[in-house]
Amino acid sequence: MSTIYKLLSADSWAAARAAGAFEGSAVDLADGFIHFSSGEQAQETAAKWFAGQDDLLLLTVEIDDADPALRWEASRGGALFPHLYRPLRTDEVTAERPLALDAVGAPIIGELSA
Repeated sequence: MSTIYKLLSADSWAAARAAGAFEGSAVDLADGFIHFSSGEQAQETAAKWFAGQDDLLLLTVEIDDADPALRWEASRGGALFPHLYRPLRTDEVTAERPLALDAVGAPIIGELSA
């Protein structure tokens, strides 16, 4: 199993929970996959793409490594990022928590499993 992380708005997650799955954000849909981060990548992702957003949640997701829809692909700086080529089922989310912002508006992730 891989533990991966997704940042999204509380409203997006509420809609996904009602539907039973998260289809992806506008960026995800445009790229053809749902963007995730490893524990080591989540803080940089939060600062780069989500600064100033005060309604964010961090989802912890457990995905079977054998799932062919999960691919680790080169992205920022050549690092391998987890991309999911299907909707995220809500039952794959093992934890969710709201994120506070630091003094410059970056979401505070804290320590995560890699």
